[in-house]
This record gives sequence, C-alpha cells and structure tokens, in this order.
Amino acid sequence: MIKNENFCDLDMKLNNKFTCLKKQIFTIDNYLLIPIREIDIQNIRKWRNDQLDVLRQKNPITMNEQIQYYNNVIKKSFLEQRPDMILFSFILDNLCIGYGGLVHINWNSKVAEVSFMVDTVRSTNENIYEKDFSVFLKLIKMISFHELNFKKIFTETYDIRKKHIEILENAGFKLECRSLKQKKIHNKLVDILTHSYILDSNHKSFELL
Repeated sequence: MIKNENFCDLDMKLNNKFTCLKKQIFTIDNYLLIPIREIDIQNIRKWRNDQLDVLRQKNPITMNEQIQYYNNVIKKSFLEQRPDMILFSFILDNLCIGYGGLVHINWNSKVAEVSFMVDTVRSTNENIYEKDFSVFLKLIKMISFHELNFKKIFTETYDIRKKHIEILENAGFKLECRSLKQKKIHNKLVDILTHSYILDSNHKSFELL
C-alpha cells in the first residue's frame, strides 16, 4: 500500500478522473496506476525522447508540443465515456517512474493496445525493468478485464527487445504475428512482433499476483 497516504484521500486529491472507470486507483504492493497527471508529462516527454529507438515516434517532442497534447487530447479523454486512450501515471513509493495504459481502443470489439514506458535509467536495468513491467501488466489486466470487461489486449514490440518480449510471454501474452523488416533501427531493419492476451474460455480467470 502507499506509505502515509489513504486511498480515499488520494482519490479526492486526483485532479482528473476517467469517466469511463468506476475505480481510479489500481495498486499492487507499492506500485500504483492513477489517471495521468499533468505534473508528470515533461518527465514522460524526456523518457520518450531518450528511448526513440523502441517507439513508433519519429522525432523528439518539444515542451510546448507536450503541453498542447495534454491539453487538447489527454484532458478530453478524462471526460469521454469511450475515449480513444486511457493513460496512467505509474507510481512507485509516491514517485512517478513511468506511464502507460490502453490506446487505440475499439470499444465495439472490446480490444485495446497496451502502451508502457518507464524512466530511462530504470529501463536499462533488466532486473528493475522486469519487476516494473511485470507489475504493470498485472495492473493493466486488472483494468482491462475486471474494470472494462475487454476481451483482448495486445502490444507491438520490435524484435530487438529480447527482455521485453520474455516478460510479455511470461505474463501470458502469445505471439500473434511477425511483420518482417518493418522498422530501421541503427541502419538495420528489424521485425515487429504483435503479442496478445485474450480473455476466452482458457483465460476466464488469471493470476494478478
């Protein structure tokens, strides 16, 4: 649980809440997902710019571009019953260490893509990254299947991210397809892998912890 903080008090302090969610705070141990906070967006921008090689993003984001995106896109998502994205600040011991959530949501099909990123320094330590990403995946399953009643979540990954892929597969995500030579990283063409977690007769329940 959060140190020195009551969940009800924290919920009252949230500047923004998602209309589409009954709960706003999701937690495992000292990790939290809460609606993405404006105070975190510039750190997120820096992490994204530092990690362009693993993103679909082509160019660095400026400070003003990030502010405009938050004001024009993210703020709108808090108020919509069916937003295109649901993004969270990823908190550990009261400190934002990353962000992520569900994007490209198809509400009719109940399918969404998983997005995730952590602090650049944490991302370079395999043991820390494995813990962070594994907990995040448990939390995003909780939100996707328990809170939103989705049927499927998926993620796209470049095949050079061996540890990332290992964590996904250990969390029950299955390789769905491989798109050959779709991205150039450091002058080398790499494959894009799509992994999915489907809530079907084999996944009616899953271990969150």
